[in-house]
Amino acid sequence: MNYIALFHRLNNKLKRCIVSRRTIATINLNALRDNLALLMDYNSGSKVIAVVKADAYGNGAVNVARAIEAEVDIFAVAFLAEAKTLCEAGISKPVLVLQGPHSQQELYDESTSNLIWMLHSEWQLEAFAKYKQSTVVHKSAAWLKFDSGMHRLGLPIAQLPDLLAKYSSIIDENTVLATHLANADEPIQDHAKAQIDDFLAVALMVNLPICIANSAASIRFDQARGDYVRLGIAMYGSSPFQSHDNPVALKPVMSLDSQIIGLRTIEKGEAVGYGSTWRAARESVIATVSIGYADGYPRHAPTSTPAWCEGQLIPLVGRVSMDMLTFDVTNLSSVAIGDVVQLWGDKLPINDVADHIGTIGYELMTRISARVPRKYIG
Repeated sequence: MNYIALFHRLNNKLKRCIVSRRTIATINLNALRDNLALLMDYNSGSKVIAVVKADAYGNGAVNVARAIEAEVDIFAVAFLAEAKTLCEAGISKPVLVLQGPHSQQELYDESTSNLIWMLHSEWQLEAFAKYKQSTVVHKSAAWLKFDSGMHRLGLPIAQLPDLLAKYSSIIDENTVLATHLANADEPIQDHAKAQIDDFLAVALMVNLPICIANSAASIRFDQARGDYVRLGIAMYGSSPFQSHDNPVALKPVMSLDSQIIGLRTIEKGEAVGYGSTWRAARESVIATVSIGYADGYPRHAPTSTPAWCEGQLIPLVGRVSMDMLTFDVTNLSSVAIGDVVQLWGDKLPINDVADHIGTIGYELMTRISARVPRKYIG
């Protein structure tokens, strides 16, 4: 046995035990830029909207925007407060507010500049028409969203020509016609193709730019790319398809890691965690890891949900606690307090974890709480 090497390994473990909590989300900005470059190659004829809503899908909107501002044309957020965060951080590229104004008063908010409002209902068109006639000097732009079959938000697609005529005062060189696809990620493409065809049949009757494609459509449907594409989940390195196909060789941007803070051996038949829901089928080594549902890890994650440790997958056992998880590490040849456990990231695809939990990578990424620090590399 190499005792010197063993001493250094144990010494490093000890150092890791006495430092502060090591639960952290590492955000790889080089991977973000690489993904963006690949997606831009796919969509070379379109301008790029980088979607940074929900704090850039949990990756940190300001840091993400600063990292890619030079490469993209527009940023997109859900509502005004998210736009303010970018503007206050010094982001100068236009910011598209996808839900549009929630009230007429929001249009007159002077704390932001360079906004684009996505108008999806007639009261918003009326409010924006009044805003355009007001004495406000630096006016925001407006895009118009039409419902082509998702039935969530959007003006009736059949009324597009009439609405453009009725509200001609708000149409200018900055106006874009947009829609959103309900099933672009699914293997059966009939509904998405029908939405694209229905939208184009009407939108191409007028001479205005169009925006259809989300991440999945930007890869899958040539006819959906249009003048603008909206890049969201794919930019962060997660496949936008239900099948988890990764034809663009995307790289994960977020890696969520924690550490083992406790190890114990239990006998066959002994239980682990609240409710004693899991019992050992053999003598087992159980690792307790410092992350839980207060950090955003889903409480409903079932037994066998995988994590990564020391080069192998390890199964979750017992219920998820507020601050801790427990894993069966019996099959690991070497394990110690302080060892890193990856919940998802560059060693374990987020969609693999999401499948076990019965959710999607979007939800896992966006629910990581503020008490998990983000570390930016690249």
